[in-house]
Amino acid sequence: MHLATLELRDFRCYEAAALELPAGVIAITGANGQGKTSLLEAAGWIALGHSFRGVPDHALVRQQAERAIVRAGVHDGESIRRADVELRAAGRHRILVNGNPVSRTRDLLGVLRVTVFAPDDLQLVKGGPADRRAYLDELLTSSAPRYASVRADLDRVLRHRNALLRGGVRDAEARATLAVFDDQLVHTAGQLARGRLRLLDRLAPAVHDAYQRLAPDQGTVDAVYEAEWSPDGPPGEEDVDTQLRAALERHQRQEIERGLTLVGPHRDEWHLTIGGRESRTHASQGEQRSLALGLRLAAHRVVTEVVGTQPVLLLDDVFSELDHARSRALVAALPDQTQTVITSAGALPSGVTPSLHVHVHAGRILDRAPA
Repeated sequence: MHLATLELRDFRCYEAAALELPAGVIAITGANGQGKTSLLEAAGWIALGHSFRGVPDHALVRQQAERAIVRAGVHDGESIRRADVELRAAGRHRILVNGNPVSRTRDLLGVLRVTVFAPDDLQLVKGGPADRRAYLDELLTSSAPRYASVRADLDRVLRHRNALLRGGVRDAEARATLAVFDDQLVHTAGQLARGRLRLLDRLAPAVHDAYQRLAPDQGTVDAVYEAEWSPDGPPGEEDVDTQLRAALERHQRQEIERGLTLVGPHRDEWHLTIGGRESRTHASQGEQRSLALGLRLAAHRVVTEVVGTQPVLLLDDVFSELDHARSRALVAALPDQTQTVITSAGALPSGVTPSLHVHVHAGRILDRAPA
């Protein structure tokens, strides 16, 4: 899989831009704030259905414009698949896949797959449990797009159940409604939890291997999935539904008192240690950065194993945050035979030989010279 063409109109700082991209390494250079990341962000939206920088869609529309257009052609090894997205500053977006309209953003998933490396990845290690849950769930969806529906269903159940709990469960009718929501919660939460557990069987060894490549002899990485609804340790797949239901019964009074759902995978943690030490609080900055890179490399490996094709690598100004040794280790660890797009405000790291060099300035592509 590789991104063959990318066209933008009124996206971020770009009034109009178009690129034809080879299957190898593409370098995008320019000063900070000139539009390098926006090109990656547009490609990422096609793959993820949202900005990998976490900004709302209306912020992607160029100032004083009503809509932004992103068009992409993706070579899947046999043919070109086309995705056309119209992001509106207000109102519903419009999405076409191979010229056919789709009604939901998640129907776009799978047209393009990407692995994004960004400076904010350090939050995967230093941030709270929500950052690691989001990482797991996005990887799960990239590997199996059906989990986008599971996540949406769980979010819906949680919204309705929390609204009921906040309003008070004071009569038989409310308790009957709560029982219905409990059944729905066990069903959807169980699907997501089992998906995460199957994913982690592949992911944990991949994270360990990636970290060893980036930081050899600096300790082993261990990972444990922690769920409050499984008080006796990491849950087994076959026990998930039973444990979720038992936890709902144990916590029912507390949930009613607090007006909040306290049971489910939306509160779980993926606990990472380096050499037996808590990575979030006791690892050095260098160890944390190596682990964050390792998480992205491991995710790339897992998606490749599951779907049979390598995602496109998007590296957004990553090397500016790394010392020479870690830059060299990351270049050596990057997968071969996959399209790689690298942005940089300075010199490219040694070992990177692009087949296309794009220079951008003030939202314009000034040069498309082969390297």
